[in-house]
Amino acid sequence: MATNAKSKGALARIDQLVDELNDHSYRYYVLSQPSISDAEYDELFRELQNLEREHPEHVRPDSPTQRVGAKPLDGFATVKHRIPMLSLDNAMNEQELLDFDEQVRRFLEKDGGDPKEIEYTVEYKFDGVAVSLVYEDGRLSQAATRGDGTTGEDVTLNARTIKAIPLKLRSKELPKGLLEIRGEVLFRKKEFDALNEERQARGEETFANPRNAASGSLRQLDPQETARRPLWFFSYGVGAVESSSKSISNLARQPLAAAMAEVESLGFSISPGYRTVKGADALVTAYREAENSRDTLPFEVDGIVIKVNDVELQERLGFRQRSPRWAIAAKFKPVEAVTKLEDIIIQVGRTGALTPVAVLKPVRVGGVIVSRATLHNQDEIERKGLLIGDSVVVRRQGDVIPAVVAAVTASRTGAERSFSFPRECPECGSLAERPEGEAVTRCPNPQCPAKLHNRLVHYASRDAMDIEGLGDKMVELLLEHQLVKDLPDLYSLRVEQLQELPRMGEISSKNLVESIAASKERPLDKLVFALGIRHVGSKTAQTLARQSGTIEKFLSLTSDDLLAMEEVGPETAASVSEFLADRYSQRLVQALLEGGVTPAPVAVRAAAGGAFTGQSFVLTGTLSSMSRKEAEEQILSRGGKVSSSVSKKTSFVVAGESPGSKLDTAKKLGVSVLSEQEFSALLGSH
Repeated sequence: MATNAKSKGALARIDQLVDELNDHSYRYYVLSQPSISDAEYDELFRELQNLEREHPEHVRPDSPTQRVGAKPLDGFATVKHRIPMLSLDNAMNEQELLDFDEQVRRFLEKDGGDPKEIEYTVEYKFDGVAVSLVYEDGRLSQAATRGDGTTGEDVTLNARTIKAIPLKLRSKELPKGLLEIRGEVLFRKKEFDALNEERQARGEETFANPRNAASGSLRQLDPQETARRPLWFFSYGVGAVESSSKSISNLARQPLAAAMAEVESLGFSISPGYRTVKGADALVTAYREAENSRDTLPFEVDGIVIKVNDVELQERLGFRQRSPRWAIAAKFKPVEAVTKLEDIIIQVGRTGALTPVAVLKPVRVGGVIVSRATLHNQDEIERKGLLIGDSVVVRRQGDVIPAVVAAVTASRTGAERSFSFPRECPECGSLAERPEGEAVTRCPNPQCPAKLHNRLVHYASRDAMDIEGLGDKMVELLLEHQLVKDLPDLYSLRVEQLQELPRMGEISSKNLVESIAASKERPLDKLVFALGIRHVGSKTAQTLARQSGTIEKFLSLTSDDLLAMEEVGPETAASVSEFLADRYSQRLVQALLEGGVTPAPVAVRAAAGGAFTGQSFVLTGTLSSMSRKEAEEQILSRGGKVSSSVSKKTSFVVAGESPGSKLDTAKKLGVSVLSEQEFSALLGSH
């Protein structure tokens, strides 16, 4: 009996301490109003740790002691987002902001509305990493990175270590069902500087900017390492909502500002100064005020995000291919500084491009230390009249990419010297070539070590073959020890070989071999992008894959086939044709296929005249007979389009189980609604 009484007393004290410590964390990280000192917090925390150590059966999932991190991971699982996490279009100045407002009003007028002044929400655009947090029955169950917008990485264990992310929603009664909160993980300026100072003291490479630091910290395979880094979280929106709780289920239908007020009450920080404004003039005023305040903020921002506040108007405005029409990121003017151009060096890219890079005396530009900047090509250096030793103006373009804007000629002393572009590749000594009409000089040698290094890194990158563990340093090791001479050699690597490399044990070697093996069955568009064909980005690779379907058909594409594709221009068509006709490229692809690479085929896009040509579909709810991706492919293969929002232009809304607000919008607008059975019948008849 005494033991039971002691256990009950411990449980009561543990519950009291968990709730009290979580409340203190909320006041510190969300409200910025700490109610006790750090020493007092630490004392309560240690008491909780001791009690939980004595009574492990009473440890709660939302206990602050559970933020210290779990065992290291072998790798990150992938997570398919319930609703795509789309990117935003940019407005680079006040005029483009006014253009956005005009486009919104014009689109709504065409859609049958009579808009006058639109109400918008305004919030800071943080320089961090977008993440999705899923809460089930009020408790954090999953966290994922944005990834490519459709699929991200599962970083749940790492997210749990971030004290600004509540493990349990602040609510008297935890809401039943699922709620997805979206936001940004970031570093504050002072913690970012402190982290870089620590890394520099240990002889480690410093992070270029807070965004890189946040991304690297969130993607640590050891959650305990993430726990040691002071990351913050700000919510900017709500994603999927599947809840019977009235207050939660209404979040997706409320005006954005009201929804974000509710999100804040659940225990999340939102953008300081979050507010609504009405009309174009108020937008410009908000933009100017935010730009003037950026240097006073404790974190880096590079603009503001503007969204239409009314959810019904959002649904009418809908989406472009990769971004909503109802939101835009208004970027601030680039930040500039003056420093010394100490040297110009040449870097060789994966396509052989010889790119001049400015070596700068380190200078802080917009909160980030800049020591390198691209100069693009020889013509750019000559156009700007740059001399080695010049004082130069450095700008962070879009607040991310450093660029040399101009030389400060008035500061010249006569000690400056001109730069001579090399005639030979600095890596392999091959005579460099500059085709007529092109600005870029290239190394023609397919076996150039620099080209091979960058080609391997690109091949393994996330948007390509996504080989976990095969980054820049690993590629350098493989080449240095001559284990790889070209892409196909990756597929013959053995665990025993890798174990002989520095810092490679049995587990890490086994993980890398398994990751390489898993890449053999990536979709066709991933392989096409991974091949590193000039002018072929990930989007163009998807177009080529959808037009081909299989690797065999892709390899047999003719110049006429390529020129006939609406989304492939003449320059890209010529580049792809040149790649497919090149003997080296042919042998490379054949060797990859012989090494076991069997890219998964993709649904072939129907030619003009397909059964669904000119028709637009919106999918809502859960389909039982097929996945949403399969349904989309069925529509695309018949020439139709798939949209994420309902408007008067929508042809059909396909409603599965538990449809969302899109069904209500369809009924309101008089759009045809198909049940899953009717949709299947429609597919069967075409």
